[in-house]
Amino acid sequence: MSREVLERSSPWPESPDRELAFILDTGSEYEHSLLTQWLDHHRPEGQPPPRVVRSNLRDDRSGIQYSPLLPLLNMQADAEVVPLRVVWRPSRKALESGPRIRDLLAGDPRQPKGAKARRLVEEKPHRVYLIAGESASLSALQKRFELQQVKPETERDAALASFIARQAALALDIAERRLQGGRYKVPRHIAEVLYNSPAYRESVQELASKSGRTEAELLEEARGYMREMVTQPNTFWLDFYAKFNNFILGLGYEDKLVADPDDIEKMRAVVRNYPSMLLWTHKTYLDGAVAPKIMYDNDFPMPHTFAGANMGFAGLGFLLRRAGGIFIRRSFQDNELYKLTLRHYIGLLMEKRFPMNWAFEGTRSRLGKLMPPRYGLLKYVLEACYTTGASNIHIIPISISYDLIRDVEEYATEQTGRQKRPESLSWFVGYLRSLAKPMGKVYMDIGEPVVLEQAPNPEDRLALSKIAFEVAVQANRVTPITFPSLVTTSLLAAAPRALTEHEVVQDLRELLAFAEQRGLRISKDFNRDYADHMDGLLGIMINEGIVSRYDQGPDIVYGIAPEQHPVASYYRNTVIHFFVTKAIAELALLKASEADRDSAGNVFWDEVETLRDLFKFEFFYEPSEQFRDEVRKELARYRSDWEDLLSNDPQQLFELLKDMVPLLAHASLLTYVESYSVVADMFAGLDAGEVIEQKQCIDQALKYAKQAYLQRRISSEASIGKLLFENAYKTMNSRRLAGSGGADLKTQRQQFARQLRDLHVRLDRLRALALSRRVHN
Repeated sequence: MSREVLERSSPWPESPDRELAFILDTGSEYEHSLLTQWLDHHRPEGQPPPRVVRSNLRDDRSGIQYSPLLPLLNMQADAEVVPLRVVWRPSRKALESGPRIRDLLAGDPRQPKGAKARRLVEEKPHRVYLIAGESASLSALQKRFELQQVKPETERDAALASFIARQAALALDIAERRLQGGRYKVPRHIAEVLYNSPAYRESVQELASKSGRTEAELLEEARGYMREMVTQPNTFWLDFYAKFNNFILGLGYEDKLVADPDDIEKMRAVVRNYPSMLLWTHKTYLDGAVAPKIMYDNDFPMPHTFAGANMGFAGLGFLLRRAGGIFIRRSFQDNELYKLTLRHYIGLLMEKRFPMNWAFEGTRSRLGKLMPPRYGLLKYVLEACYTTGASNIHIIPISISYDLIRDVEEYATEQTGRQKRPESLSWFVGYLRSLAKPMGKVYMDIGEPVVLEQAPNPEDRLALSKIAFEVAVQANRVTPITFPSLVTTSLLAAAPRALTEHEVVQDLRELLAFAEQRGLRISKDFNRDYADHMDGLLGIMINEGIVSRYDQGPDIVYGIAPEQHPVASYYRNTVIHFFVTKAIAELALLKASEADRDSAGNVFWDEVETLRDLFKFEFFYEPSEQFRDEVRKELARYRSDWEDLLSNDPQQLFELLKDMVPLLAHASLLTYVESYSVVADMFAGLDAGEVIEQKQCIDQALKYAKQAYLQRRISSEASIGKLLFENAYKTMNSRRLAGSGGADLKTQRQQFARQLRDLHVRLDRLRALALSRRVHN
């Protein structure tokens, strides 16, 4: 054997004056031979041969091999136990390329067998390391066992030997990560640890006494749940998953993901030191690949990702289960044992500092803007933290954004009533094929963590909703403004009118200035020389048919074809939350400008509150008083004495509006006002005793809206969508206009419909005002 391999380090403790036992973690006879030679080569002179046992500690799926360790229990209490392992490092080329298809057949290159292993030792000894994990005395291991394990006395020796084997595997994994990297930190033999956890056993005992079933029966059933939910990652499949993520993201997007290195390092410190959750926005199936790729590339521990059972189909399900994917049932509310097992599993992972990772919206955003958070997974993770007494819990909001998204056309057709195609292997292959076209860049932006000193009581739904709201607000704050989002905002605001290249550039300057003045997040890759590269920057959008370009006249003009409005509005909606406060202020100012000086102030603030309430199912707001302060600050940017105008000269408010560049109300809110008007008009035509249920309302609204669009009573097909009508129905219901009622209900419904029509008129006036500025410029 190469002396370089043997002499790199010694497996023996510095002062081997106690009884010693070495645990050789080997997967082959050759590895056993290497470790035995290593021990003999460095054995101190006069030192008697140590006790040596052999076990394969790496294979989680076959269970821990503890029986060879049983003889160690008869050693003296101060006997020192030292675990040893052979580490095979891949070549630099293999690390850069990742696993190959042939590796699936030939085996993991990190665990070579036979002649290949011998050849590496002789020819490439720099890739072979013999390592020793941190040693521990037998008495120290026994104390840890008593604290962490529950077993009947009759099984104590087997349980203790199994525990020592797991501790040896952990010590070796820690030593190996110093060579291989932090990305390979994975939970080992976690099902066995969970099964023997005192806290878990106590919970099962409580459930047994309540349910009338025996503890043994429940534990046997729980074993099945653990096989179902516990992920079993290893280095080979982590590398394979990383290569897979690179492949699917690289089909249509630029190789380098856009992320701030400083933010990544801040996240590293949080993940290392605190129980953490990474909650990301969800726009496409690809989102689940983004955070793991960033973390793998930056040598983070593997994040555990919650995945719905719909993504567990053949192929992908196999891979995800070996790379940190936790598949949970869609419905398990009535299964107390399943909930209990999931809760303790999550708590154990959090305790071991493995970050949890999932899309907190629960489903892909079909409209581009942030969806209302789903509480289910957050509730279970916080319940686990509450049960285990975790402290300083850090919830890290992550915004994942794209220049263009393949799924958006599918969303647009779904919103008009077409059924979503179920996920399957054949669907997945077709989806991958559809990604093979240029779609620009991918952005991952990391928000400020929401920090909880302690998890709230699981019954405190208000606390849970506040946490989810704060995560959503933080995610919105770090969503970057990108070139496609601003271009679509500009062109949709002008539609159906096309804009000259000069007008588009002017709009972009105004929108970018708006963002910079307010300190909004702008993508670091935003090309500030857009005026000189319009064709190139718009090229992908033109090729996709989202933006049209006409160059046969005296000027080049750009526009969005009517049938592309739903798609274009998706990209605008990704940043629409930045515009809502100003949009509401514009509409309130316009209404107040028509009031007399005695009532203008009340009219303005009443309208601000009315609009804030009207769109409460669409956007996330600060509490009422804070929102008023935001409105004040926004208007003060244009005129510091604007509030004096309310009481002294409200007619001057219209002049103020002319100076409020850019005007954003029509660009931001017209879609929602038109879709709400469709539903309100439907209800206004009903008698007081007539009721439409939500599903029926949505189905009818899709047909009603199509007619309204053909008659041009609504301006765009972007205003036709199931989610828009669902929120309109919720708004009607929250105002008690959707159910049956007394004789005045019909009048109230008609009043609400008129209110929306008045709002539509004001949006048209603001749009005309914005257009007049173009004419005069």
